[in-house]
Amino acid sequence: MNADRHDAMDTAGRIGLVAYGVVHLMVGWLALQLAFGDRSGEASSSGAVQELSEQPLGGFLVWAVAIGMFLLAIWRILDGILGHATDDDSDRLKAGAVGVGKAILYIAVGISAVRVATGSGGGKGGGTDSTTAKVMDVTGGQLLVGAAGLAVIGYGAWLIYTAWSERFLKKIDGEDQTGNTGTAFKWFGKSGYAAKGVAIGVVGGLFVYAAATHEPQKSGGLDQALVEVLDQPFGPVLLTLVALGIAAYGLFAFARAKQDSPS
Repeated sequence: MNADRHDAMDTAGRIGLVAYGVVHLMVGWLALQLAFGDRSGEASSSGAVQELSEQPLGGFLVWAVAIGMFLLAIWRILDGILGHATDDDSDRLKAGAVGVGKAILYIAVGISAVRVATGSGGGKGGGTDSTTAKVMDVTGGQLLVGAAGLAVIGYGAWLIYTAWSERFLKKIDGEDQTGNTGTAFKWFGKSGYAAKGVAIGVVGGLFVYAAATHEPQKSGGLDQALVEVLDQPFGPVLLTLVALGIAAYGLFAFARAKQDSPS
């Protein structure tokens, strides 16, 4: 029974990682288009799902992504709790908290996919700055937004550290760490984690800047962060590198999905 449950968890995780990889490939493609001057698409998870819906069999693909992301969320929570059952209480609680945090992100992408699939959402949304404005209106809201921005920057820095230290290799089994395959997976991971870290760090910087200037409209999500990268000196080159890195993260997700146990 335990073996069956473990197999079901692994299958859910693999399906979810494939969906997550597809989303990152689409975000990378939209970011690459942005780097070359096309600002019609939104280089974010929701924009990626919207772009996917416009492809052949788009409806099927979007529903597949939605189901995959929800499965990935369930797998992440269960793996965070059950996968550390033999650890001490503090490690188990930490793993569970990390699992829940990541699951929330996956669920958000899944909900976005459902909204696109059902026609109740999609396209560019201006919700980030309006939400920031509402938070700033409450007592201590400016500090909350600033603290959230610093936390996001910290997460981005952790992703960059993960790329530099190659900690992500722990997620690939020994067989796939050697030879040409291992080299490819290694560079997919390094460039993917580094690119995501940069992009997420910029998102956090936008929130800190919005809090410091009390201008909610200065905050934004991934799409606005990538536009900020584009507006810097050598912006198109930098954004192209980030776009390729985000796509590489998608390929790394595929590499994890192909393992017998993707956890």
